[in-house]
Amino acid sequence: MLSQRTKQIEESATLAMAQKARQLIEQGIDVISLTLGEPDFPTPKHVKQAAIQAIEAGLSDHYTNATGIMPLKQAIIDFHQTFDDVSYSVKDVVVGTGAKHILYVLFQTIIEKGDDVLIPTPYWVSYSEQVRLAGGQCLFVKTTIDTDYKVSVKQLDEAYTSNTKALILNSPTNPTGSVYSKEELQEIGEWAVKHNVLIIADEIYYRLVYGNTQSICIASLSERIQQNTVIINGLAKSFAMTGWRVGYALSKREDIIYGMSQIISHETSNLTAVSQYAALEALSGTQQVVEEMRRAFEQRLNIFYDKIKTIPGFELAKPKGAFYLFPNIKNTLELTGYTSVNKFVEDLLEEAHVAVVSGDAFGDDECIRMSYAGDIERLLEAASRIRAFVEEKISQRES
Repeated sequence: MLSQRTKQIEESATLAMAQKARQLIEQGIDVISLTLGEPDFPTPKHVKQAAIQAIEAGLSDHYTNATGIMPLKQAIIDFHQTFDDVSYSVKDVVVGTGAKHILYVLFQTIIEKGDDVLIPTPYWVSYSEQVRLAGGQCLFVKTTIDTDYKVSVKQLDEAYTSNTKALILNSPTNPTGSVYSKEELQEIGEWAVKHNVLIIADEIYYRLVYGNTQSICIASLSERIQQNTVIINGLAKSFAMTGWRVGYALSKREDIIYGMSQIISHETSNLTAVSQYAALEALSGTQQVVEEMRRAFEQRLNIFYDKIKTIPGFELAKPKGAFYLFPNIKNTLELTGYTSVNKFVEDLLEEAHVAVVSGDAFGDDECIRMSYAGDIERLLEAASRIRAFVEEKISQRES
């Protein structure tokens, strides 16, 4: 009964592990889940209030334009003008039900059967499945800790084929927290223009960078690069609005915007109206809460990283953005006698009651992903449990 494309879809590893953690919690077990990339902060009060006011004024009672209300589109444009000094018009904006949905619609719009899409690894779990659902082929380009998990033009050249349609570039990156510099983005952008490869710039963690790191919007680097780029962004991470499901695309390519609009009109009609008015307030209102959250994440990173990096066998680069650690545990597996990351992750959950995500879901079967978006006390407890688990396994093996 099921279609072949449905049978080929891999389950989201992050959601699967989160569900396993919930099941144990429901049984009364004290599980610390480091699985989902979800801020533990509430949606800002002024954003919630704007939503309530929109409901009371009847603004959420009816359909909106399929691709978003005009005030929200203008707020998105103003945001990027302010932070990136890059100009767009309302006809360049498509609003949808979360950045994940926007990415799905984009792939359905641009990918034909047999098209190749370059995806640097490690990568967010849904990129590959969405490309395959659209009929495309994934060209994975492996990056390593030695290059801070960032892809080079040389690697892109080696992976490029005559069927290459697009390159997915995520900065700051999930799961590694790497951030591309202006110079690196310039080089990649010019390479993509030269080869007529569309840049899909996933900037969902754009506001969450730490230390002296700066987020650079690749579309801001030149007019040619902007014309060859689709920006993907949303409000889930930086505004603590995961449940509101607000995402958007920006592009100067009229054909792409038109195609995405057509699909959305038949798929969802429009993003829930009340979420659009909440998003309008988030983008156009005070940004103080965003900075407060960013500072809190940076504090958590500094404390949690220092604890995790000393666990026997763990090797990791300190992230510059997002809110994940992605330690390589190859040496830990050897020390503890494990032969796979998946088994290590399963036992860590069952025995130490800490839920993390196996790196093979992100294209690297030597790593695990850990979110530090939660409470600092729980993060410290998680680090303590992981260390105790590893040390006990080492001791058992040596005895």
